[in-house]
Amino acid sequence: MIPARRRFVAAGAASLLAPPWTRLAYGQSSRSLTDSAGRTVVVPARIERIYAAGPPAGILVFAVAPDKLLGWTNAWRDAEKPYIPARYLELPVLGRMTGRGNTANVEVLLAARPDVIVDYGAVTPTYVSLAERVQAQTRIPYILLDGAFDRIAPAMEMVGTLAGTSASAARLVRYTQEMLATLTQRIAQVPAQQRPRVYYARGPNGLTTGLAGSINVEIIERVGARNAAAELGGGGLVQVSFEQVVSWDPDVIITIDPNFFEEARRSALWRGLRAIRDGRIHLAPSVPYGWIDFPPSVNRLIGLHWLARILYRERFTEDLRPLVREFYSLFYHQTPTDEQLNRLLASDSRER
Repeated sequence: MIPARRRFVAAGAASLLAPPWTRLAYGQSSRSLTDSAGRTVVVPARIERIYAAGPPAGILVFAVAPDKLLGWTNAWRDAEKPYIPARYLELPVLGRMTGRGNTANVEVLLAARPDVIVDYGAVTPTYVSLAERVQAQTRIPYILLDGAFDRIAPAMEMVGTLAGTSASAARLVRYTQEMLATLTQRIAQVPAQQRPRVYYARGPNGLTTGLAGSINVEIIERVGARNAAAELGGGGLVQVSFEQVVSWDPDVIITIDPNFFEEARRSALWRGLRAIRDGRIHLAPSVPYGWIDFPPSVNRLIGLHWLARILYRERFTEDLRPLVREFYSLFYHQTPTDEQLNRLLASDSRER
């Protein structure tokens, strides 16, 4: 049984015949690529239309090959629109084949006439099976890419190879490798006793968090912090009790929910926690995409910069604005204004 977070809605798909454009015509040139699951996939030599299976894939393709992206998985919220060039906002909303709340079905997929499907996330037998089944049903090549944080560069390179935008991919890979190398070196100099225990508070009540190794807390662990929920074991997202959070008494609380952010600072209950008393609860920026994990794609790269500055305030004192401006220009193809930068960084007390 396919989990809801990656289920493909394809009722009756097995009985559908794929239309001619989904098959390589006789004499049409093709090539074979190996995806992150080790699958050999035959794709057209020239790819112009890429269908992103879910939000992480959509962001990845948009960053590397924006003009090859067929459409978005979700409609844009008003707060997100100013950070994306207008010509891309006009792309249709096609729904999502994978992830929680998937909305696309096989008819939507075929009507979009993609040359290839790109999925970006966990690579497990379940997801490999999904890729094989969708490819067999639709006869559209399906590429599965590893969404682990440390595999961002290879994923960008693959999209560049697929889309014929290798030069753009190389520029983003170079940025990523240099940024990660610099941050890794600086973080390695932080003594163990100065690495805070961090609680990642998700949801309106702040009681959903990520276990050790979860893609949801991957960059928190990557920045050298101690995940408060790690003692519960490994896995994905989990519900915890307020009493459990109290027992952890984290040094820092990070959230992506603005309602919880405000409530925690007002609530007598939450204010009993040391992190709240010390003013060390932080709302991660979230437009046009979240900086922590919502969704977990290349957007997390700028989140790593932000986290380092939040967690190691005495060591990372540089102004984030130039870094954010560069990242948004490279990955979202639009340079934010000074006012937009101020709004993005408003939850950092040093930016108020």
